[in-house]
Amino acid sequence: MGALTNARDTTEIMNGGKQLVLPVKAKTTIYQGALVALDADGYAIPGKKAAGLTAAGRAEETVENTGGDGELVIRVTRGVFVYANTSTAANKVGAGHVLKPCYIQDDQTVTALATGASVAGLVIRVDDNGVAVEIGNGLTAPAAST
Repeated sequence: MGALTNARDTTEIMNGGKQLVLPVKAKTTIYQGALVALDADGYAIPGKKAAGLTAAGRAEETVENTGGDGELVIRVTRGVFVYANTSTAANKVGAGHVLKPCYIQDDQTVTALATGASVAGLVIRVDDNGVAVEIGNGLTAPAAST
């Protein structure tokens, strides 16, 4: 498609695409409140330490897909959510990470360790309650291969 030569009525996605409905990977359970990621094939899975995942947001419901890929869907919200900080002292997310990426350790935990992990999102705040992570509006795509 070429560049515009006339006015265009460009569709706007309601709520800025804050809420998504995503197909769930086969034989997968995702619990409400979990950090949800997309695998390389575009299926929703619980967040886990693995390279090549894309953080999608927070699960708004529990879905148990006992069938095939995409037989069930899950509602996911993008935004800022508080997840647990890793228990590994050397990999803890700290104040120096604010507005920098943190990484998925599992479906409820983030870490500063990038090795073998995927970006969870941008760190917004770190305190005794955990790590506030902006998912879906900032850096959530896997790092490009070189």
